[in-house]
Amino acid sequence: PKHGGANLKVMHQLDYILENVEDPSNDDEVREFLRKILRKERGDGSGLIYGMGHAVYTLSDPRAQILKTHAKSLAYKKGYDEEYEMLCSIERLAPQVFAEEKHGPKKVCANVDLFSGLIYRMLGISEDLYTPLFAIARVPGWCAHRVEEVEFANRIIRPAYQYVGKPQEYVALEER
Repeated sequence: PKHGGANLKVMHQLDYILENVEDPSNDDEVREFLRKILRKERGDGSGLIYGMGHAVYTLSDPRAQILKTHAKSLAYKKGYDEEYEMLCSIERLAPQVFAEEKHGPKKVCANVDLFSGLIYRMLGISEDLYTPLFAIARVPGWCAHRVEEVEFANRIIRPAYQYVGKPQEYVALEER
């Protein structure tokens, strides 16, 4: 939910906010609702405002800015103005709420997931395809990493994965 499934989480959280905020255009009301999400008093209890924050991009995620532009034009053409405007409010207000609630120097900005889910929804893409679309977009990068390893590392790379689940008996395919 924090990575490949974040755009879907953004959309569920967006729907939840729109259902529970009386006046979506009231910044004070939206700000307080976001504060309750961070305090785990509302939302899914994770304390996360999905679509906000990134490990590398702290001032601005350029991908989010590009998607925001396309989301705006599509939203007004397809009648998703309220959803788009709420995402813009979240983008604008969440950094203030983070700063007040977390009392830390870390700055947060919108990430690529804030607007991608809305674009998928407006294009009529089924929610169960949001995460696979995220993964498909990563495949060229994963392949490039592998090519670099083969080309330049001149060694076999064996990641040190350790299974942490419980041992299970194998069930034959025809019995599943």
